[in-house]
Amino acid sequence: MAQVIRSMLERNGIACDAVNSLGQAAAAMADARYDAMILDRGLPDGDGLQVLARIRAMRESIPCMVLTARDALGDRVDGLDAGADDYLTKPFEMDELLARTRALLRRSQPWMPTEVTFGDLRVEPQLSSLRVAQSCMTLSPTELQIMLALARHEGGVVRRSMLETAAWGLSSAVTPKALDVAIHRLRGKLATLRSTVSIANSKGIGYALVVPEDA
Repeated sequence: MAQVIRSMLERNGIACDAVNSLGQAAAAMADARYDAMILDRGLPDGDGLQVLARIRAMRESIPCMVLTARDALGDRVDGLDAGADDYLTKPFEMDELLARTRALLRRSQPWMPTEVTFGDLRVEPQLSSLRVAQSCMTLSPTELQIMLALARHEGGVVRRSMLETAAWGLSSAVTPKALDVAIHRLRGKLATLRSTVSIANSKGIGYALVVPEDA
């Protein structure tokens, strides 16, 4: 079920990691900062609410949806009292899960602008597009996450590992050249749009957006 949900979210442009135990969840959250969490209760090494309780004890405000077959009133109350923002019982419809996940993401990033700008570029997350003046090109989910990460760093070098995590998540098996191929495609789109912005390679470290001083 976790892999099915992960595939559905990624098809809809949401990078997602899937883990199978309390221990794996704790390790993943130690390595990355997440915008939202979908949590099952019946995990092999304990109740998923243990993860949530630990997170809330650390005053982490990551929005969390509990997704479980435990549908009794007492179970729902326990989940919400433990700090869950939403509680969805099985069976469920994927469309509803997607809508609730998007609501969680809006809650975690209420400051998220409708676009992120750098130089003459406008990255439009809601439209999955890259725009220069009146010209526009569609971005794949992977390209969108890479461009957002680069644009938000405002010309700073973004490490390869950060870009890979943004685009594919921690759980994906990413080939060493996957990021370079995606960057090549993005450079082609920048050229097509005739943007003054380019993507510079900091060899062995990562990539950055740059604008010529006279642009």
